[in-house]
Amino acid sequence: MNLTNYIKGDKSIWGIVLLLSIFSFLPVYSTASNLVYVIGSGSVLGYLFKHVAIVTVGFIIMYFTHLVPYRYFSAIAKIFYPVVTLLLIYTALQGSTVDGANSNRWITLPILGFSFQTSTVASVILLVYVSSFFSKNKNKKIEFFDSILKLWLPVFLFVGLILPANLSTSLMLMIVVITLSFFAGYPFKYLISIILLSIFSLALFVVIVKSNSDSISNRIDTWFSRVETFYGDGDKNTNYQSERAKSAIAMGGIFGIGAGKSMMKNVLPQSSSDFIYAIIAEEYGIFGSMTILFLFIILMLRVLINVQRTQSFFGKLLIFSMGLSLILQAFVNMGVATGVLPVTGQPLPLISAGGTSIWMTFLSVGIILSVTANNQLDLIDKKMNR
Repeated sequence: MNLTNYIKGDKSIWGIVLLLSIFSFLPVYSTASNLVYVIGSGSVLGYLFKHVAIVTVGFIIMYFTHLVPYRYFSAIAKIFYPVVTLLLIYTALQGSTVDGANSNRWITLPILGFSFQTSTVASVILLVYVSSFFSKNKNKKIEFFDSILKLWLPVFLFVGLILPANLSTSLMLMIVVITLSFFAGYPFKYLISIILLSIFSLALFVVIVKSNSDSISNRIDTWFSRVETFYGDGDKNTNYQSERAKSAIAMGGIFGIGAGKSMMKNVLPQSSSDFIYAIIAEEYGIFGSMTILFLFIILMLRVLINVQRTQSFFGKLLIFSMGLSLILQAFVNMGVATGVLPVTGQPLPLISAGGTSIWMTFLSVGIILSVTANNQLDLIDKKMNR
């Protein structure tokens, strides 16, 4: 049985996703001991099997998504937009805190007891929605005030609901939307206005919230603390994660100290998710960490190649938005681990332990593959009609 007969789309993307996913089993297994210690329950093998199960479900999501004709995603996004909006509102109103800081990122489904991060679902839905908007208005003159109501109001609603508990995700989502808008041909003079409005809105939010002593204000203090620490002006105690990550990378050298032999995994917070790249560098050295970086660069190039090959404007926008979101998150994660960027709390796509973040990554890749599969059908039709 030839498995390639059952998969469609860009085979290189399939291969890269498969390689990264299978490799993820090694660092997740290595760092599972930290999860056992932090959570206080479970076993190393138990967390590994859980990760394998989550990745397996992710591949199932990606597989069935890539079989769906991509033109249907526009209608699906419109249907789920109000549902996700309600989920974001519910998540934001929970009032949960960690160490006094706002942590409204997850909701738990009743009876099932399953938790998921609503912002990851919202990001995918919003990018499909924005892609659909520009696709339908490709040959129309976009009026600024009309776009405010139909495009930017939904964008600001999603970003605004995510912002209080997750600054990095909201900023990255806004960056992707603005870049997508520029790529789609949105008037540059309007785009500058949107950027200025976004900056003003964020500043106004900070000023208003700082005047009130609550959990959101404490979260803002965390944002400033991380930036100050990055530039060397903050409390040394807040620089703990970055310093431990740098130590892990330095200990790895060129070829690393060996799989599963990390000494920093039990002292580095979030070693299985946000800082897993540092553990990879420690265990597999510069060679291993650069290999991961190289695979993401190849993935980025395949995304750009498929954007160029796609004839449908909606298809182009889908590949561009999903690919940019995934690659940006990967580069931000690696930038944080290596000390190039302030701490953000972003996992490494396809490698970090997680749940909904992994599944939404596979969903995004499935959407990309759906478009590339359609490109292959168009190519076959052209050859048959010659």
